[in-house]
Amino acid sequence: MLTRRDFKVALVTAVVTLSGAGMMRAQSQVMGSRIFDWDSLKVEKTKVGERRDVVRLPTATLEELEMHITTLNAGQESHPPHQHPAEELIIIKEGMLESFVNGEYRKVGPGSIVFQASNQLHGIRNIGKGPATYHVIQWQPPGMLKK
Repeated sequence: MLTRRDFKVALVTAVVTLSGAGMMRAQSQVMGSRIFDWDSLKVEKTKVGERRDVVRLPTATLEELEMHITTLNAGQESHPPHQHPAEELIIIKEGMLESFVNGEYRKVGPGSIVFQASNQLHGIRNIGKGPATYHVIQWQPPGMLKK
């Protein structure tokens, strides 16, 4: 026959087991070291060019790391200038772009890196005669997604 004590022990054991399983599941979702091969990235056509989503996962130190690669057709912009709490890096792979930083558009070409500070108005547009491709790396430190 089950006693009150047996019930309490079983309940505590179940809670501890489920908590441990939940922690293991959360830890397994943290991204470890990996390679993102260009040829394996899925290309999605957009109104203004193409987009390759690379990753959007938590890491050991970030609530979320999001990376994608955009290709803008000549004369196109990804979107009008906007702002968001996350900081981001834009690394120009090819083409000639203008990046809206600190209230003005500035030319950036292959190899250039643009840092977009938190809550600063920014945007990017292709001013070249052909496609322009750039990598976007955006991160959310702990607690940022909850705000």
